[in-house]
Amino acid sequence: MKAIQVVEPGKMRLIEKEMPRIIHGNEVLIKVRMVGICGSDMHIYHGTSPVATYPRVIGHEMAGEVEEIGADVHRLLPGDKVVMEPIETCGQCYACKAGRKNVCAKLQVYGVHKDGSFQEYIVLPEHLVHKVDHRLAWEEAVLVEPFTIGAQANWRGDVRAGDYVFVMGAGPIGLCALQVAKLKGAVCVISDLSDEKLAYAKEVGADYTLNPLTDNVADEIKRITGGLGPNVTIDAVCTEKTFEQAVEMTSVAGRVVVLGFGETPSQIPQLPITKKEVTIAGSRLQSGKFPEVIEWFNSGRIAVNSFVTHRFALEDFRAAIELIETHPNQVRKVVLELHTK
Repeated sequence: MKAIQVVEPGKMRLIEKEMPRIIHGNEVLIKVRMVGICGSDMHIYHGTSPVATYPRVIGHEMAGEVEEIGADVHRLLPGDKVVMEPIETCGQCYACKAGRKNVCAKLQVYGVHKDGSFQEYIVLPEHLVHKVDHRLAWEEAVLVEPFTIGAQANWRGDVRAGDYVFVMGAGPIGLCALQVAKLKGAVCVISDLSDEKLAYAKEVGADYTLNPLTDNVADEIKRITGGLGPNVTIDAVCTEKTFEQAVEMTSVAGRVVVLGFGETPSQIPQLPITKKEVTIAGSRLQSGKFPEVIEWFNSGRIAVNSFVTHRFALEDFRAAIELIETHPNQVRKVVLELHTK
């Protein structure tokens, strides 16, 4: 079968790989139908991921159908439309016992530490395979995993109805965090350097949009929130400056959620954190969010029309990567389609 492998930073190739097969009774063979290209895939390709190992078949945003099940699988049947939860955990460490398996001491992420979903078939244990409504389009199902990241960020920020939530960055994860915050009844502000991305953010629920190139973001945030500042700031840009700004702008008793990392350390003064009693929370992957997010998708509470902007065949992955890198303002989510014939 075909797969996309990052051999080493800067070198990606289409390879022929042996077809996986079920070995254990709890395993499921999945025919991969669609995969999303995530920012973390790009980090692995460029060698800027601090956790990836090489060579690696990348990919963790996946929608597919069950091809075969092991003897001990009881929740799934061949033909079911499914998505992949891309993390394996030990179940025994402090984090796992605390319900925070996403930061397990022995965490293994598909597409990062072990081969992921950019291949025609994949075998997974049943507990990492989640059924979705058969009426969902592949373009919808493939977005479940990114929305679990948005759900996790909202949980870490303890977003509540009536909160002012400021999302920094209108990329895919920022948009997911925005839509989840709206579901929870928050008033949402989002910023980005791209007017095109901000226009789409407005379409999917942003109450206010700000472009730092033309708006004084700090002043506008004060105006919108009546001088208080956002109760929750979700930093989906994650440069040293956005983190600093997030701490500075967030309200008293507010929460700052950090969704990534930058190459340069931030210079965060202690005073605003202590004076305002700001809570700073990291947010990584997700923990137990798949059932809730799938219910949102199945019930139509999440609108993802036009979220997927570009589709490519697996074999055309180089063109997909080039598009992401050369025309970022035209891209929300790029997907690769498999088994289309």
